[in-house]
Amino acid sequence: MMTNFSAIQKVAVLVAGSWGTALAQVLARHVPEVALYSRDSEVVQSMTEFRQNSKYLKGVELLPAIQPTNDMVQALTEAGAVILAVPSTAMRSIAAQIKPLLRADTIIIHAAKGFEADSLKRMSEVIAEELGQPFEEQIVVLSGPSHAEEVVHGLPTTVVVAAKHEHIAKIAQDLLSEPRFRVYTNTDVAGLEIAGALKNIVAIGAGIADGLHFGDNAKAALITRGLAEMTRLGVAMGAKPATFAGLAGIGDLVVTCTSKHSRNWRAGYQIGQGKALRDVLQEMGMVVEGVKSTFAAQQLAKRFGVDMPITSELYLIMAENKSPRDAVYDLMTREKNEERHLGD
Repeated sequence: MMTNFSAIQKVAVLVAGSWGTALAQVLARHVPEVALYSRDSEVVQSMTEFRQNSKYLKGVELLPAIQPTNDMVQALTEAGAVILAVPSTAMRSIAAQIKPLLRADTIIIHAAKGFEADSLKRMSEVIAEELGQPFEEQIVVLSGPSHAEEVVHGLPTTVVVAAKHEHIAKIAQDLLSEPRFRVYTNTDVAGLEIAGALKNIVAIGAGIADGLHFGDNAKAALITRGLAEMTRLGVAMGAKPATFAGLAGIGDLVVTCTSKHSRNWRAGYQIGQGKALRDVLQEMGMVVEGVKSTFAAQQLAKRFGVDMPITSELYLIMAENKSPRDAVYDLMTREKNEERHLGD
């Protein structure tokens, strides 16, 4: 049914944003041909002529195996694996576009962290709906603490891949692994995707706390209680509690809440300093997945009857312009409660 790793001589990466470019660089260290697709002709020209993605990862020389292209047919022809490093808002459209161009044995690895806004579906569900069989059985999710700015420079990074079938996850593990990029496997697809989406919400909250100069105590509490919320919703949606204690959960949560590379933290920081969300997003000019994930999680929490006070307050800040200081006060003065174990 499936190609093994040794037979994969070409990988297509869509699209050439910061994360897609970083993953292409990882693959190019050991895969003979890596097609890096972008519909932006200026990005492709920069990568072709100067061997740099100057728009997203300036100053990094692309390895020889990387072949930039704005021709999707060319990118996907004979690709044994496709990596979808696209925003959650574009996943359904991209999946529909690539379907007629795929080999039947192609493995599909997605690295997006978010829910579909209208349906509230996870990305693997969106991809499966568009691609159908046999690809539904060949979908892998990639997650974990992995800022593109560090991965592209070869700094030690550890991630996790999950698929419905363990042998599919192992193919992705073999394909992506190299000495500076360690990959673990898992079969909790839902857990990885839910954790990856929800941690961005908490990261916005961490940025707000830092923007308000609330200190380390507040941020540590926010991360811990945010993880509890993530786990409660994840378990209600069918994920395994243990996943949230791993790389896709607490690992990604910590790095996203504390790093200068985090778009979600940066957005939150500016909100904490008094800027309106609309102005923050316009100035950043990049996708901040945590914003849409907050709106989705608010709906999911109601659907599954899960208490998510941090998410609810962040939703009020973003949707109704609630004062961040008022939101923190309301969180701190909630009804007294016991601390419960993750997933309780």
